[in-house]
Amino acid sequence: MKNLENYNQIPGDMERVQRILCHPEFKKSMEEIRILEKDRIFCCHGMEHLLDVARIAYIDNLEQAYGYPKDVVYAAGLLHDVGKYLQYREGIPHHISSEVIARQILEDTGYSAEEIEMICFGILNHRSLEDAGEDGFCRMLYRADKISRACYACSASEKCHWSEEKKTVGVIA
Repeated sequence: MKNLENYNQIPGDMERVQRILCHPEFKKSMEEIRILEKDRIFCCHGMEHLLDVARIAYIDNLEQAYGYPKDVVYAAGLLHDVGKYLQYREGIPHHISSEVIARQILEDTGYSAEEIEMICFGILNHRSLEDAGEDGFCRMLYRADKISRACYACSASEKCHWSEEKKTVGVIA
């Protein structure tokens, strides 16, 4: 039987990810997004999406043998849309606001300057394949974000403003 006292302890390679999840700015951002998307019929940007992106990106990382550390990939997945509420409230594009918020959270949670630059560059360039360019980390985050959306099974797909080319038409994009 598991020792329940240790149930919430995270293995060493994910301690910094746990710090992100507990960071006051991350919690505030997630609550703001939850409130603002409460009645949204289209794709949302809550924890389910962020975890989907992190997990898909990590699978891609393994399959492509990129070799990025697990907690770096998860950090990017969890933080790539963290500034979405500022897009809703102030019109700041979410990749820009997310990069600013992510940078502070990453500094506070023990990521190195090199890791912060890689993660923030990925966040700034996750919105299109053109933006991602040839950078493996950016491409991985872009693909994970796109694949995480089940447009092919969405009841609001016909009302969605995304072009048919942008919508995910299958499990693998």
